Amino acid sequence: MKLGLFSINMGVNAKPDRLAATAREAEDAGFDSVWAGEHVILPDPQVPPSPMAPGDPALDPLLGLAWAAAHTTQLKLATGIIILPQRNPVVLAKQLASLDVLSGGRVVFGVGVGYLEPEFRAIGANFGRRGAVTDEFLDAIETLWYDEHPAFHGEFASFEGVDAHPRPAQDRVPVIVGGHSPGAYRRAVRRGDGWYGFALNEENVAGCLDSLRGASDTVDRPARLQPLEITVTPRSRLTPERVAAFAALGVHRLVPMPRADADADGIRATIEEAASAVAGQ
Repeated sequence: MKLGLFSINMGVNAKPDRLAATAREAEDAGFDSVWAGEHVILPDPQVPPSPMAPGDPALDPLLGLAWAAAHTTQLKLATGIIILPQRNPVVLAKQLASLDVLSGGRVVFGVGVGYLEPEFRAIGANFGRRGAVTDEFLDAIETLWYDEHPAFHGEFASFEGVDAHPRPAQDRVPVIVGGHSPGAYRRAVRRGDGWYGFALNEENVAGCLDSLRGASDTVDRPARLQPLEITVTPRSRLTPERVAAFAALGVHRLVPMPRADADADGIRATIEEAASAVAGQ
């Protein structure tokens, strides 16, 4: 079982010294990755389904991961997730490629379609077509990364006669699709190297994996892709028994999340508890 740590860019980790220390502590404990979530803005006052209060600190995920990269040597740097339809795909392709080069090929590109309409409205992004935008933006980004002469013409993005270097350091940047909707399951099967489920218990994960298997009956998976890597942020604390249960379901990586109000000791306790649970299962 691999281990990642969620919220490397949030809460107390939004402070530079603490973010660096947390990343080093996770790496020293044998974690393979750190994960950065994204909300550009939050509704004020907080209203459902917003998961955070408007005053909760959250660094831009790519800047937070760049800071983590500068203070580690091996950790994978995962966006968990980038709200892709809120981004400009040409700019984002450059940002992610730059991070991959600066980190020596450690980027994991986790994407989702988002769900906070006030955030989309403030950014000027297309909330109603966000699934279609996400699929098109993934195509545009991959064209910029991998095609000798990038060109793309779609409904939401269009370019030709351009190029962008440096390309990513990795031959292929892993794409992880987050979400618990039918569209997310189909997207993961069709184009993802992995699937990411957030705040789930064992029963939830079993249902999601059933849905992924169902999606695989209706969507073709390219031959170049390996079997989906399954990553989950568990809803509650890990024990050896729970790690074993997740592993039996087919989960490959667990990404525990410290409490939102955790201080440095609380984050350290989350790291130590997860490492102990994996070692003891």
